[in-house]
Amino acid sequence: MTDASHPHRRRAPEWAAPAGLIALTLVPMAAGASRLTQLGTGAAITAENARFFDSPVPVIAHIVGSTLFLLLGALQFAPSLRRRAWHRRAGRLVAPAGLVSAASGIWMAVLYDLPDNSGVVLLGMRVVLGLLMAGAIVFAFAAIRRGDVTTHSAWMTRAYAIGLGAGTQVLTLLPFTLVAGPPDEFANTVLMGLGWAINLFVAEVVIRRRARRMPGAVHAATRPAPAAAPHLS
Repeated sequence: MTDASHPHRRRAPEWAAPAGLIALTLVPMAAGASRLTQLGTGAAITAENARFFDSPVPVIAHIVGSTLFLLLGALQFAPSLRRRAWHRRAGRLVAPAGLVSAASGIWMAVLYDLPDNSGVVLLGMRVVLGLLMAGAIVFAFAAIRRGDVTTHSAWMTRAYAIGLGAGTQVLTLLPFTLVAGPPDEFANTVLMGLGWAINLFVAEVVIRRRARRMPGAVHAATRPAPAAAPHLS
């Protein structure tokens, strides 16, 4: 039998990565939706959520920007969509949404009161990673403007890995919490950092495997830029 007679053979692997990435974002997106509901309905103010009611703009921007970045970004990993105009059009939302997510995350880290189980080390990690995420998107934009699709793809993959940290952190924090209870400041910092580290490691593996599949690929700096806006590969 040929693959043509069984179209699902190609379709399943192609959509496995986007589906997995979207599944990883469900918990943080649900938490974000709950937070927006609290802000919109005037829920009771507690010690845990007071900082959001005192300054709602950054958290709203972070939830909206992160949701767009993660959902549309996940779809950009589908090869069939990367070969279509949809990829470029979606990229015009993905990149700005990622910058909003990164900037608002830094804003909240610096200007909000620290939660009980967070300290200056975790604050510093959030600021550094937010800057790296924004920088990666800018590098990706510059690369696609000069037609360098390979470099563009690599930097957007790194940016997405950082943005997806909240999803992976559910997997690092939940088992610990179930076994040992809520983590203290040190454990929370280690487990949060582990989530980002896992994502960045996987991103580098994906980038290198992608490069090995295209051993003859070269930077397309001499080609006309294919689009006026960045798009995730």
